[in-house]
Amino acid sequence: MSGPTSGRRRPYRNDRRAEAAAGTRAAILDTALRLFVRDGYAKVTIGDIAREAGIAVPTVYASTGGKSAILTILMNRGVDDPVVERTLDEVRSAPDARTAISAMAHGVRLDNERHLDIVQVMITAAAVERGVEEELHQVAAAYRQALGVLAERLAQLGALRPGLSQERATDMLWFLFGLPSWRLFVAEHGWSWDETEHWLAQQAAAALVAEPGSG
Repeated sequence: MSGPTSGRRRPYRNDRRAEAAAGTRAAILDTALRLFVRDGYAKVTIGDIAREAGIAVPTVYASTGGKSAILTILMNRGVDDPVVERTLDEVRSAPDARTAISAMAHGVRLDNERHLDIVQVMITAAAVERGVEEELHQVAAAYRQALGVLAERLAQLGALRPGLSQERATDMLWFLFGLPSWRLFVAEHGWSWDETEHWLAQQAAAALVAEPGSG
């Protein structure tokens, strides 16, 4: 006898499949990142990732694609991190220059802190794979565009130094807050994230913000 649910697919089965697929994908990505950091992007194979993750090679390709596709997904974790939009909202609504600079410094610090390993892998991978180099340029362009929001806000507040254009201010912000700075101070010279954030924010204020009465 057929009941009222006869012929219907039970949604929880699909949910379980989706959860399993998401878990498999996450395991692949986490394993790939760990191997890329430990052994270097160029030396790691899909077979290495599959073996370390305890997953068949065809499953790796089906879930995430090849190595460059995996790296692209990892790179987008940083670009798509919710902290990015939250930071830009705080900068756009900041009531004064130093509040805007502090908000940007803290936001980019959090993004870099969470994804520093990915950035390091991106840079080394770009040296050996053309497609990765192009992706890195796109990430850097998006990052620079985000920093331009701070330059725009400083201009709106009338806080930029006399004669300093928004474009030039964005160049200076990329020098201070861009990808290389965080790697230099934290990864290479052992500064803490707090020290780096506060020092870079101070330098940005000193370089970009007009002195009282200078207008």
